[in-house]
Amino acid sequence: MVRKYSPAALAAIGALALAGCAAAPESGSDNAGGASNDKEFKACMVSDQGGFDDKSFNESGMIGLQRAEKELGVTLGQTESKSPADFKPNVDTLLAQKCNLIIGVGFMLNDAIRDAAKANPDVEFALVDSRFTEDNDVVELKNAKPIVFNTAEAAYLAGYVSAAVSKSGTVSAYGGMQIPSVNIFMDGFADGIAKYNEDSGKTVKLIGWDKDAQNGSFVGNFEDQSKGKQLTEQQISQGSDIVMPVAGPVGKGTLSAAEGKNVLVVGVDSDWAEMYPDSSSMILTSVVKKIDQAVFDTVKEARDGKFTSEAYVGDLENQGVDIAPFHDLDAQVTAEIKDKVKSLKEDIIAGKIKVESKNNP
Repeated sequence: MVRKYSPAALAAIGALALAGCAAAPESGSDNAGGASNDKEFKACMVSDQGGFDDKSFNESGMIGLQRAEKELGVTLGQTESKSPADFKPNVDTLLAQKCNLIIGVGFMLNDAIRDAAKANPDVEFALVDSRFTEDNDVVELKNAKPIVFNTAEAAYLAGYVSAAVSKSGTVSAYGGMQIPSVNIFMDGFADGIAKYNEDSGKTVKLIGWDKDAQNGSFVGNFEDQSKGKQLTEQQISQGSDIVMPVAGPVGKGTLSAAEGKNVLVVGVDSDWAEMYPDSSSMILTSVVKKIDQAVFDTVKEARDGKFTSEAYVGDLENQGVDIAPFHDLDAQVTAEIKDKVKSLKEDIIAGKIKVESKNNP
């Protein structure tokens, strides 16, 4: 089935990790790739060009796949991409390996996974961080599941904490590429800061992202750590003392720029205090996408013959997104702010607060 969207709507959907509530999979659904024996079921994954050791979403996806191997007893297959030119050949390699389920990590795998799903209706597919798109349309395929995340909800909490902790009254953010799955983080971050200002009567400023205009600072890719360091240094020079880099591995450049400058960092995708333990004293919190859990659940559904094409949408309610603990910086967040963040989280889950983003579907 194909749903028509305008170019403007597509811009808010095409590469998203977006809002909603994930429904439980239906039993008795089509099971193109299911296998009767765990050892006969092969779950496979192809990375985007960041590779599986990116300490970000590729690595988180692989952690979920390896958990499925350990706990579900399935067989694994994997291919690692070094450039976009590798996507289709890597998917073809996994098809040749007779994988029952093939998961692509990252919106850049859209074309390769979509085309493979169309050509191979007896194999099941999933795509992390994007719905399937083609020619300005969102495409729904019976054997392909989007795995997306409403990170705006968790980023809202991170924005509130950042505004409360900032000593300079200025915080900042920047992105890897200007795409909806990046912008949505910064939308939520901006709203959380605005909420803190409303509650406190203060005027903490956000630089690097203008939610209303939907523009800001971007590296242009997810690889150039030196550019990430440069952008961070610019933002620090403008007074920012807390930076959120929504740029995958590029964020290592931010950690480098912040070192020794009384500047804190908000990580993304994974819990950066765990991913970068040597820098944990600089990491206030992280906006976490539970990609590993979503991958594990998808493999389990497919193995159990319960795979559906219904999108998995991670949010605060189903614990698909959250903010990480404050770890080494716990003492810098007052009990009052911790209680407020807990209350805000409960209100978002209950629907009393709606975190709006132009990057939601």
